[in-house]
Amino acid sequence: MSEFQLFLQMGFEHISDPNGYDHILFILALCAVYQPADWKQVLVLVTAFTLGHSITLALATMQLVNVNGELIEFLIPVTIFLTAVFNYFHDSKKTVQKINQRYFVALFFGLIHGLGFSNYLRSLLGKDESIFTQLLAFNIGLELGQLMIVAIIMLFTFLFGNIGNVKKREWNLLLSGAAGGIAFIMMLERNIFF
Repeated sequence: MSEFQLFLQMGFEHISDPNGYDHILFILALCAVYQPADWKQVLVLVTAFTLGHSITLALATMQLVNVNGELIEFLIPVTIFLTAVFNYFHDSKKTVQKINQRYFVALFFGLIHGLGFSNYLRSLLGKDESIFTQLLAFNIGLELGQLMIVAIIMLFTFLFGNIGNVKKREWNLLLSGAAGGIAFIMMLERNIFF
């Protein structure tokens, strides 16, 4: 197995690992307001998130940015919780401007999630000087893993919406409520203020 394939696999496994459920929850919250027919919007949204975490992942791995790990571990569930809350006010009939705002928020929250990935990746890379290929492969693996998670969420959205006759609003509230509730518990557990 080449070095590229190894880091590609590690990125894929890292995002799809059930033990890293906080990133899966974030993707769930991102997708909650969308239907399978919106797959292009979801693809761009998830890619904006990937772009965000790729930037900070690279900066932190190269030790150009150093942020307190406990703060980042607290902020990750905050991003999930806020995304879930935003979903409660989502109106699918709104203009493209609202969609663009969601992309910007996904990109910004991706910056925070990338800092969470950085300690893991830094431990894998060690003192290796040429990290571009490893970073690229790892990020492509993350993106592929995220797309797999999105496909699973969209499959369940299709099954419950089209076959189970669950209304879009109810499905959004169910997914957003579950993601937001779990994120709130994580925020309490990771509280850095008390």
